[in-house]
Amino acid sequence: MKKLIGLTLATAVAIAGAVSAQAAEVTLTLHHFLSPKAPAHTKMLEPWAQRIAEASNGRIEVKIFPSMALGGKPPELYQQVRDGVVDIVWTVPGYTPGVFPRTEVFELPTVHQGDAKATNAAIREVFPMLAEDFTDVKPLLVHVHAGNALHTASKKVTSLDDVKGMKIRTPSRSGGWMIEEWGADPVGMPLPDLSQSLSKGVVEGGLVPFEIFPPFKLAELTKYSLVGGGNERFGTATFLFAMNKDTYNNLPDDLKKVIDDNIGPAFSEEMGVVWNEVEKPGEGMQEKSGGEIVHLDATAKANFDAAGEKVVARWIKEVSDRGIDGQKLVDAARKAVADNSK
Repeated sequence: MKKLIGLTLATAVAIAGAVSAQAAEVTLTLHHFLSPKAPAHTKMLEPWAQRIAEASNGRIEVKIFPSMALGGKPPELYQQVRDGVVDIVWTVPGYTPGVFPRTEVFELPTVHQGDAKATNAAIREVFPMLAEDFTDVKPLLVHVHAGNALHTASKKVTSLDDVKGMKIRTPSRSGGWMIEEWGADPVGMPLPDLSQSLSKGVVEGGLVPFEIFPPFKLAELTKYSLVGGGNERFGTATFLFAMNKDTYNNLPDDLKKVIDDNIGPAFSEEMGVVWNEVEKPGEGMQEKSGGEIVHLDATAKANFDAAGEKVVARWIKEVSDRGIDGQKLVDAARKAVADNSK
């Protein structure tokens, strides 16, 4: 009897799986560069794919391919979704410099203050001023993580003077400018290359959030982490969750609505909370391993901020030369971050 029940259950599961597979009218490929253990995969992309499946009654299936499983390198993800090689990507706009000039405003030091929820809300508020950056794709979400701390392999940094001459990984060109203003040498590289670069001494530190400590084992590779006195960060990276425009436009209206109902303010806020919360395990790992989280005193923080303001001025001039009102964007971004931090 037990054998019969087992067979019956197995058959039922197989039939249910077959029905589910047959019910999917649309299969969407979602490509990203992190591992399937990373928070972006487990806490954002997988739950979102499940929601889409449920909301569409199984008519849409989202197949996720982590770790660049469909080929190419992380900087190619935007081109892949733009050109329809894949249907959806999660990527870093900073990997394709010059393509998202307006969106860079939220990456600038002294603009983002360390609260992903507040900055996500600010991005939504200011998005009409950024929209021209996204004319070639359908943005599902533009968001940030909690922001970049400076993690160093062996040198304790407590002041701007301590950073001079160090080789530091940057996630973006504005981050590179900031490192230059610190008197250090920026080394641009995608996140997956950081661990090996630290272990081989290619870089002495990196600008990344604590969230990536677990998947990249950074507690084993760094001894010190530097943040502002109130856990402020040194700029941030923006992330783009985007869909190919033709893929979206070719969906029937009711399935377009499924997509649209699962993006928007609630999703943005949820991901802000997620990215704030995922910092805690990484912070705990650094301290548990014997590492130290260093908080800048007011004087040292003011010196780092002064360097950050030079980066902001440089960015305003550059985008203004391209016909973009950089000062207006900075003012709007700062006000929106401040308003949503209350």
